Amino acid sequence: NGEQTLKSCIESVLNQSYHDIEYIVIDGKSTDNTPKIVANYGTKIAVFISEKDQGIYDAMNKGIAHATGEVIGILNADDFYADNQVIEKLVTKLKETDADGIYGDLVYVDANDTTQVKRYWKSGGFDRKKFLFGWMPPHPTFFVKKASYEQLGTYRLDLGSAADYELMLRFLYKQRLKVTYLPEIVTVMRTGGVSNKT
Repeated sequence: NGEQTLKSCIESVLNQSYHDIEYIVIDGKSTDNTPKIVANYGTKIAVFISEKDQGIYDAMNKGIAHATGEVIGILNADDFYADNQVIEKLVTKLKETDADGIYGDLVYVDANDTTQVKRYWKSGGFDRKKFLFGWMPPHPTFFVKKASYEQLGTYRLDLGSAADYELMLRFLYKQRLKVTYLPEIVTVMRTGGVSNKT
């Protein structure tokens, strides 16, 4: 039920300067205009699934299962990419560093006025030990190779909103995947999402 924000999310992907993108949209059987909005983009959306699911991480797991590309990024319906060159810059840095994954910075903005920044999450360079103090990369900026999901598993549905933290802990701390940092804003997140709730 993301009809209010879905268009800006979709167009932030479709307007990227990097064009080799397989765009998959997974929807939890929305009752608003979400399916109609997605349908308006026709074949620009490679896969569209709308069915009941077990929540946001179940939807992410479905998207991962359907993805055929080498690298997977996940963008929620109320988020959007900071600019049209984000994916190109991420892909270039991944190739240069031969890393398994990459992350960047995130800004939280007002849900109704996206020019009003509420918080700037500067991730900083990767240091595995930072996980011991509760650090994690911002999940909406995290891109990782599909092969890593195939080898190490996907999101655990029994962990609720901590599933993204556990996955990155598993991938980056326990399994020591090689990850690199792009020191700029990758994703803009509207306040009020699942992980913002107290």
